Amino acid sequence: QVQLVESGGGLVQPGGSLTLSCAVSGSLFGRSAMAWYRQTPGKERDLVARITSGGVTNYPDSVKGRFTISRDNAKNTVYLLMNSLKLEDTAVYYCNARVTTGQLIGNSYWGQGTQVTVSS
Repeated sequence: QVQLVESGGGLVQPGGSLTLSCAVSGSLFGRSAMAWYRQTPGKERDLVARITSGGVTNYPDSVKGRFTISRDNAKNTVYLLMNSLKLEDTAVYYCNARVTTGQLIGNSYWGQGTQVTVSS
């Protein structure tokens, strides 16, 4: 029903900044909570940031104060602004949508992921 496409990943030096984008196709964006997760080889996916359909955000302590999630409902796009990047931020970053209302409530959709590498 929904397709998510991440972009904006790449190589950045420690202390640098990067902005990820996730474009969402379909009509479910406005009814979905959006989130960014990240995963390194052999590890589980960890929540990086979440924003509800109403704009409420939450972050784990590991990124709080450095990362900012935002959404543009007119563009069906969610963003992740990453500042003061650290080596441990290196991972594949995934966009996720969870439907919160309507017939498809509870459904979850994932993007393919985009690589972020923090290295000197």
